[in-house]
Order: sequence, then C-alpha cells, then structure tokens
Amino acid sequence: MMPEYLNLLLADDDTDDCLFFTEALEELQVSAKLTTVHDGEQLMQLLTKEKDQLPNVLFLDLNMPRKNGFECLAEIKLDEKLNHLPVIIFSTSYEQRVVNELYAGGAQYYIRKPSDFSQLKMIIQQALIPAQQKNISQPAKENFVIKGRLKLTEV
Repeated sequence: MMPEYLNLLLADDDTDDCLFFTEALEELQVSAKLTTVHDGEQLMQLLTKEKDQLPNVLFLDLNMPRKNGFECLAEIKLDEKLNHLPVIIFSTSYEQRVVNELYAGGAQYYIRKPSDFSQLKMIIQQALIPAQQKNISQPAKENFVIKGRLKLTEV
C-alpha cells in the first residue's frame, strides 16, 4: 500500500538548489510535503526533536556549514531512533572514494545534482520509488549511484 503522501526533508545550504528541488517535486506525480533546512546543526536539531515523526526520506547535501553531510550521516546512523531513516546523498561533487565511504556509512543512494531541470525531476522520481514502496533497505553497491536518465550506474 502506497503512503498517502511522503514526508520529505531536504538539507542543503544552497537556496537555488532548494528552489529547483521544490519546483521539480511539484511537477512530479507524487504527493509530498517538503521541509528544508540549511545547515547540519539545524538538521540534527530537527531530527532529534521529531524522532517520533521522522521524514520518509532525507535528501542530504554534503557541503553544508556548521556540520557537514558526512557528520550528519554518521550521527544519524549511530542513533538508535534515527538509523532506519533513509538518507539519500544529494551533492554536486563526485569522487569514487567519497561515494564508497558514503555507501559504507549507510546512505541509501547517492545522487549527483544534475544541471538540467528535466534530469532533476527524473532523478528525484527514481529516488522516491523505494520510499513509496516502503523499501528502505540499501541497494547493492552497483545500484547506489543515480546519475540521470532513470539509469542506475555502477560504482
């Protein structure tokens, strides 16, 4: 059974990226409520305050002020009440070593932010499929990176 709506959380300090994400989500055929935070400390405060009503998915940027995405992911995965939260890394950078570290750290997927709006919509939709199906398990490593064109690419 599909959830009535998805409760999504986006942690990203780039206001333009937040706006594009919001606009892309609005154009998709998915009922969702999106909350945004702009730094890692704000994210962790929100998550620890709302442990009983966690989002269905967290989209997490790596390069944020006050506390970066690596630190937030580690804290989330160490917290017994938060560690089941699906975390999708949403970043402009792409380094194989970093991707491997994030996979080992328990992130669900890694998305390299596309510059093309239509690609952004397709990638968000692809990333939300497991959440809509309540399948929050981490995929095989070869399906960890979502780069676009609805195609999962090998890490």
